[in-house]
Amino acid sequence: MEQRIWWKEAVVYQIYPRSFMDSNGDGIGDLRGIIQRLDYLKDLGVDIIWLSPIYQSPNDDNGYDISDYQNIMSDFGTMEDFDELLAQAHALGIKIIMDLVVNHTSDEHKWFVESRKSIDSPYRDYYIWREGKDDNPPNNWGSWFGGPAWEKDEATGMYYLHIFSKKQPDLNWDNAKVREEVYEMMTWWLDKGIDGFRMDVISLISKVPELPDGEVRGGIYGDLSPYCIHGPKVHEYLQEMNRKVLSKYDIMTVGEAVGVTIEEAPKYTGYDRNELNLVFQFDHMFLDMGEHGKWSNRRFQLTDLKKILSKWQTALEGLCWNCLYWSNHDQPRAVSRFGDDKDYRELSAKMLATCLHMMRGTPFIYQGEELGMTNAYFEQLEQYRDIESLNAYKGYVEQLGLSHELMMDYLQHMSRDNARTPMQWDDSLNAGFTTGTPWIEVNKNYKEINAKNQFKDETSVYHYYKKLIQLRHEHDIIVYGSYELLLPDSEQLYVYRRTLGNEVLLVICNFTKEEMELELAEYGMGTEHTLLISNYPDDQGNRIRAYEAKVYRMPT
Repeated sequence: MEQRIWWKEAVVYQIYPRSFMDSNGDGIGDLRGIIQRLDYLKDLGVDIIWLSPIYQSPNDDNGYDISDYQNIMSDFGTMEDFDELLAQAHALGIKIIMDLVVNHTSDEHKWFVESRKSIDSPYRDYYIWREGKDDNPPNNWGSWFGGPAWEKDEATGMYYLHIFSKKQPDLNWDNAKVREEVYEMMTWWLDKGIDGFRMDVISLISKVPELPDGEVRGGIYGDLSPYCIHGPKVHEYLQEMNRKVLSKYDIMTVGEAVGVTIEEAPKYTGYDRNELNLVFQFDHMFLDMGEHGKWSNRRFQLTDLKKILSKWQTALEGLCWNCLYWSNHDQPRAVSRFGDDKDYRELSAKMLATCLHMMRGTPFIYQGEELGMTNAYFEQLEQYRDIESLNAYKGYVEQLGLSHELMMDYLQHMSRDNARTPMQWDDSLNAGFTTGTPWIEVNKNYKEINAKNQFKDETSVYHYYKKLIQLRHEHDIIVYGSYELLLPDSEQLYVYRRTLGNEVLLVICNFTKEEMELELAEYGMGTEHTLLISNYPDDQGNRIRAYEAKVYRMPT
């Protein structure tokens, strides 16, 4: 068995603070709201909270544009509130990891305010500045949030790089002073007692120095990906970060590694690499992409999903560790995307949870996923708040001529705001999230889907997640067992086997409403097997019902 480490055995719960719980009635979730709900997370059984950014920010990209890394956004409270949250979480045995956003800052960060004043500023080289070409940007790169990736700054007439919003200028990691500033800030937080970092788009921090034009594919801008993803010095810088900061603490580090492949992942997280513990991969998030990239209403193919997840399960075994997730603040709701949120919402939410939590790796639950919360299905553009979604509408409808109706359908399927509607606590006004006007509308199904209802119902999605978490804590095979895919060509069933020593688990998940037969004996289930968990109240053996999930255990 692989070396036992606490973060391998843990279950992580992501909190998007703006939408979790509002304590003061201003319509925005805050730190005191999280403190009020710690008992809920303790009851659920999670080990770690991942907090999306709570730092000072002008909120161009909901906190992922940081203007002060060592202060708390006033919307969320004070540093005293954070200290209390950390102390109370620790008292309950819950660790906290912070979101680290250091590929870019806000344009209101003091470094950038100084950097843009003059080419002679001592902060000039903290960011990536270039001269234009014939009154045009330095190259043809397009921003991932729409428009060019360069913004001309009138003070000096030069351009700065921003892979995302123009209010998110990219830091120049080739400048040793930038790296030292970042390491000092990280050390400050770790000395405060936090338990690690989730690192935003960390695979982008090193750029190819020449910054050449990118290939144009169907739009008007070039693709910057080959020159920014897994750049020439990304591993050198992460090893330096590990040496100077991370290795000095017993913490968890997880990188959002845009563009990571099965070949690249061990470079970031290999047990002998001294970089990070885990990375998020995105392969299964791209399965429903269409002709307009992520803006799509396509349905994934189960055989493709199985192929991708199984590849990550088997190829990394013995080399590094997996992140397991269906959703987060950047993705639609899992039950709407991979399940059936209309006729089989509860069954399919439990099935998806079973499929993921029985795999090898560290599971991440996004707030509300444990309730089976669904996409918002907003019908008016004015209901959206997400900069990426609004820019996409402007680009595809106003500039490229896509119909309003089609783009609204795409947004209902894929907008990040689907995950950002307020947490549904009860059936009172605004789902118990706030006594004020919420910053984004509450999903209209909150009276049916909420924590209060599910807390009382032992058969609810919430209680099912609670049992899955408990099983992971009790059975080493769920954490450390090897993985083997069965029935790879089935478009209905996801079946796999976990093995640790003489112990075997058989995991069966039906991704459709179709009923079918599966001869359990053919997959090693003898008469001694027991049912570990199922989303139906009874077991009908070889018969597999609509969206059924069940896990059989053969004892040692």
